Amino acid sequence: MSKARILIADDHQILAEGLRGLLEQEFEVVGVVADGRELVSAAKKLRPDVIVADVTMPSLNGIEAAAQLRDLGVKAKVVFLTMHRDVAYARRAMEAGAVGYVLKHSAASELVTAVREAIQGKTYVTSTIAGDLLQSYRQGGPHQQDQPH
Repeated sequence: MSKARILIADDHQILAEGLRGLLEQEFEVVGVVADGRELVSAAKKLRPDVIVADVTMPSLNGIEAAAQLRDLGVKAKVVFLTMHRDVAYARRAMEAGAVGYVLKHSAASELVTAVREAIQGKTYVTSTIAGDLLQSYRQGGPHQQDQPH
């Protein structure tokens, strides 16, 4: 069985290279990009199975890039690796089509787990915010009317 193809998007080069080293142990890293526009372009060209992306990047943030990819019909699963603990970011990420949300302060193994879950068609949200995210959906919110019933 071939390795899953991963595209990394993070504007901090040292972090992106560290992610490459971590993920190459189990997956094929097909590219590393530093901003949202490069992410959209590379995802269309490289056709990764999973994209590991930061939320905050220059020129186009990761959430906007994920929404563009979804609208373009790109099938790659998006897992966000971010410093943003705020549930509002996680909710926007999920509404943009993400299947994973991991915090940068998490253990490296948590990101690998999130990527594995994405490949299997599952959703992974770091336990630090999972309960709050679920509660925000239960309470509804500004995007409730956009949710399918």
